[in-house]
Amino acid sequence: KHPSMYLDWYVHVPKVKYDFRSSGIGYFIHDLRLNRLDLSANYDHGNPETALQLAKWYGVNPENVFISSEGASGQNARTIRCLAEENPEKNEAVVEYPTYEPLLRQVQEHFKHVKRLERREEDAYRLDANGLLKVVSEKTGLLVLTNPHAPSGRTSDASELREVMAVAREQGFYVLCDETYAEFDRQRVPTLFSVDPEWSIVTTSFTKAYGLGGLKLGIALAKKELVDELYTDVLNTVGNSPNIVQLIAAELLSKNKEKLEKHKQKWTHVKNQTQEWLQEKELEFFPSKVGVTYWVKLPIRDTHKWTNECTIPRYSLTAVPGTFFLFKNDYKLAKTSMARLSLGNVNPENQTLTEALDTLEAAMKAH
Repeated sequence: KHPSMYLDWYVHVPKVKYDFRSSGIGYFIHDLRLNRLDLSANYDHGNPETALQLAKWYGVNPENVFISSEGASGQNARTIRCLAEENPEKNEAVVEYPTYEPLLRQVQEHFKHVKRLERREEDAYRLDANGLLKVVSEKTGLLVLTNPHAPSGRTSDASELREVMAVAREQGFYVLCDETYAEFDRQRVPTLFSVDPEWSIVTTSFTKAYGLGGLKLGIALAKKELVDELYTDVLNTVGNSPNIVQLIAAELLSKNKEKLEKHKQKWTHVKNQTQEWLQEKELEFFPSKVGVTYWVKLPIRDTHKWTNECTIPRYSLTAVPGTFFLFKNDYKLAKTSMARLSLGNVNPENQTLTEALDTLEAAMKAH
C-alpha cells in the first residue's frame, strides 16, 4: 500500500559510467575459511557465537542482540510492524523530516496516523526535543530516527539523544533509530541503546561501512523482552534466519576486524578529494563527518528533472535527487536544488573520481 518511489527509481536507473548513488562502500573480497560445518544447524534465537561477538562489538549483553538475514531494512520493517501490532491503541507514530523515504513508508504501512519531527537546516539538522514534545500525544507509539541523519549526515551525540529519550520515557513510546551509517565511526556515534536501553531500539548492519551488502546481516539492539518477541516473529513468519549468514559474520568479527577496518579506510582519500572539490567549486554542502555521502545544494532548480533528463541520458552520470528525502506524508515530488552525492561505488583502487567530478561539473554548466 505504501511503496517507495525512491527504491523504484533506484532499481530502474540504467547502468551509468559515473554512479554517485550508493551510500555503502563495495569491493570487499574475502576468502572464507569456515572449515567443516553442520549445514543442518538452526537457532531459534540466533547463532550463540555470532550473538556473543556482536555483544562484544556493541558493549551489550547477548540477550540484547537480535540477528536476522534481512539487513537493516528488514529489521526496520519487522520491528515497526511488531510494535504496531503489540499496542494497537497507540496508532500514532512520528518520523523525522527529512528522512530516508523507505522508513517513512514502512511506518505508514502499520500506523494509522503519522506525524513529522522537522530537523531544520538552519539548526544544522539537530534533533529538537522541544519540537518533539509538541507533536507527540498519548496515542504515540513510536518515533523513528536515523543517526547519522539521512540525508544530511548530522550526528547526534549522547546529550542530544538523552533529550529525545527523556520525552519518550515521559510519554511512554519507543524510539527506533537506524544507525547503519554509524558503523563508519562508532567512536563518534553512540548507540541509542547505550543512552536508554528500556525505550530504544537500534537497527543496523555492516552493509554500508564494510562492503558486506551481499551478506544481508541485520542487527537490532533492544531490551530482552523485545528481542524475544522479534525472534518469535521470525519463527512464525520465515522460520529461522540462515545460520550460514551468522557463521560468516562471526568469522569476520572474530578473525578479520583489522581487514574490515582497513577496507573501510580506503575511502578516506575519496572523501577528502570530494570535499576539496566541493569547496573549490563553492558548492554549499553539509559537512560529512561519518559515512561516504554529501548533502549538496547544486545550482539546479530541480535536481530530479535534471538527473532523469540530463545527467543520465547525456552524461551517463547520476546522483540521488534530493526530492526523495523530502516527501511529507504523500508522494508529491518537491522541486529542490538538493542532491545526495554518494561515494560507495567509487573504487578507491581504480580511481575515476576526478573524471566523474569533472563530468558532474560539465553537466551543471550545461544546464
